Amino acid sequence: MTNIARQLRGLIEGGICRIGQIAISADGTGFALVHEADVEGEGELEIHHGPDAARDISTYAEDGTYRFTKGRTDLKRGWKMLLADESALLLALDGFYPAAVGMFLAQRGGGLEIENLRDKLNRQTGMYRYARTISDAGAQQLVREVCGPAHACAKKILWQIDSETPLEDSPASRYDGVPSGCSGGSAIPLVCREACNHFVAECRKAAKAEAGVK
Repeated sequence: MTNIARQLRGLIEGGICRIGQIAISADGTGFALVHEADVEGEGELEIHHGPDAARDISTYAEDGTYRFTKGRTDLKRGWKMLLADESALLLALDGFYPAAVGMFLAQRGGGLEIENLRDKLNRQTGMYRYARTISDAGAQQLVREVCGPAHACAKKILWQIDSETPLEDSPASRYDGVPSGCSGGSAIPLVCREACNHFVAECRKAAKAEAGVK
């Protein structure tokens, strides 16, 4: 059993029962995961034993749309996952939300490395090299247009534009990564330690628009 799995068990025993759109429950024999909308058990759920199905379940939304980031708020319903122990639970949660538990624990312990947007953009090459040229104002606007639950992203943003430029106040920058309806101590927040590839792609488009380049 890994240290992260042991800490995860401690979180569950301490009252954690949600992460993203997933409800977590425990009994004497192991753990169970279901979509938050299926907690009441209405309708027939497809049962999965073990964590292997997590990646497949989380790859496509209900309408078949590819989920380009696992932090989106369009996880499909209709399943229940039974897990024998905390190691299997961690594997399953990593399948749904890669490294989310580990990042939360690292952040809580003060050891999570954050990459600000300019550092991320300055590493881009090839067709994405143009993303480097986006203005600060353009980047701030993109946060409002791309991030946060209003735009199907469930993650709390930890990065800034650069070390001297925080994100402007907005619903996206204020979002705490905790699902609606959850009290502060009942959910593992989803955190965003660096801009995702989708955001970088949007930076490229916005930078070209700012420069009048097609």
